[in-house]
This record gives sequence, C-alpha cells and structure tokens, in this order.
Amino acid sequence: MPHISVKMYPGRTDKVKEEFAKKIQDLTVEEFGCQPCHVSVSVEDIEPENWKEEVVDNIKPEDYIIKPNF
Repeated sequence: MPHISVKMYPGRTDKVKEEFAKKIQDLTVEEFGCQPCHVSVSVEDIEPENWKEEVVDNIKPEDYIIKPNF
C-alpha cells in the first residue's frame, strides 16, 4: 500500500524516471505516514497516438482527482 502508476509520453531517460519515482515515493511516505518499503511506483511510456485509447478511455470520470484540460 499504495501503488502509484504513472503514464507518460516517451522521451525521458531511465534516470529521470527513477528520480521522479523516488520523489513520488518520498512524498507518499510523508503524506500517508507509511514506510518506503510499502510504496511502489511504476512508469509506463505511452505513444501519443495511443494515449486516448490506452489512458483516457480507461479512466472512469469519477476516479479523476485532477482532470486534464486538453
């Protein structure tokens, strides 16, 4: 508890993704009061032409906390 899944367009290095994931883990530990070993983060690259089908169409409207504006 918890798992955070990040989906983004390709183009960032593994190092950038790892640093970002570590920051997300640190923030989660701080905000939720859990141990770092209980937080997992995954990053998935999604091609822009597949974004709607693979991401947008799979999120239920009621699950959005912050909705994009594009």
